[in-house]
Amino acid sequence: METTVTRSAQFFPTQTNVQAVEELRYCLYARKSTEAEERQAMSIDSQIREMTRLAEDQGLNIVCTKKESHSAKVSGQREIFNRMLEEIEEGVFNSLICWDVSRISRSGGDIGRVIDLMDKKLLVEIRTHGQNFTNSPNDKFLLLLLASQSKMENDVKGVNVKRGLRTRCEMGIRPGCVPLGYKLIRNSENFREPSKIVVDEERAPFIKKMFTYINSGISGRQVNEYLTDEGFRTKTGKPLSFSMTYRILKEPFYYGEFEYPKGSGNWYKGSHKTLITKEEFEEAQKKIKVVDKGTWGRKDFYFSRLLKCGHCGSGISGEERINRWGKRYVYYKCNK
Repeated sequence: METTVTRSAQFFPTQTNVQAVEELRYCLYARKSTEAEERQAMSIDSQIREMTRLAEDQGLNIVCTKKESHSAKVSGQREIFNRMLEEIEEGVFNSLICWDVSRISRSGGDIGRVIDLMDKKLLVEIRTHGQNFTNSPNDKFLLLLLASQSKMENDVKGVNVKRGLRTRCEMGIRPGCVPLGYKLIRNSENFREPSKIVVDEERAPFIKKMFTYINSGISGRQVNEYLTDEGFRTKTGKPLSFSMTYRILKEPFYYGEFEYPKGSGNWYKGSHKTLITKEEFEEAQKKIKVVDKGTWGRKDFYFSRLLKCGHCGSGISGEERINRWGKRYVYYKCNK
């Protein structure tokens, strides 16, 4: 039979007060930082397994287990953690057990709420795999210090990542995925060596031809159709979409420059081999006409808005074609 303990001095375990230790009711809290199921998949299970083993060895009474997949960088955002603190106030349990202090909090706001519960004598003890924290000035100071250290490590990590990305840009390597026409080769033998961007010999000729077509006066929609007929496919084996054609023609990476982050105004000179010249790129920008989103490369033809298909009643659209001798023709077809 479980003994009900009032919130008094007997809550605080000492070496001579063994009965109080037995009356502590623990909640096991396990957390991983990402909500993606495939990432850190073993983290929560390993935390629960290790802390359950510790509880069995030390005879601790775990009354419930709570699992959460959420970052602790911003305070007040974890639903399960917030509910756990409410249950402490309601007296459902009076102690916490977790793998590390960083699992509880990486922000000043959350650790402040935990220490406030200890000040109110609602939270008696926090136990990790290597330390115990009780309602004493030294323990609470150490708890706050370790949580602050976790926050600092998290903040510094973000700064270091940005610094690393900036260094890559200065080396001429654009972070992230490379555009069609290039391949990213990672150094599997030495992970400290930067990745290399090489030309995709299968798709690069189509990219060059795309700019040649657009600069010769062919419309963007025709460029897309020509390349599709010639066998141009994406890395997934699909035909090139019309919107992707537009993005390729607007991509300065092909002449050797890139902006990172996008829209920041920070431009870098790439170390990769270029597919076109800057003059060809600038000429292509003059050829691209954007009326509004979704109508890029669109032309108005005679009769296209007047005639309807005699078979199904759909509208009629026109297409301009240029034969091998440069002669222009307009073909009308049913939109359906």
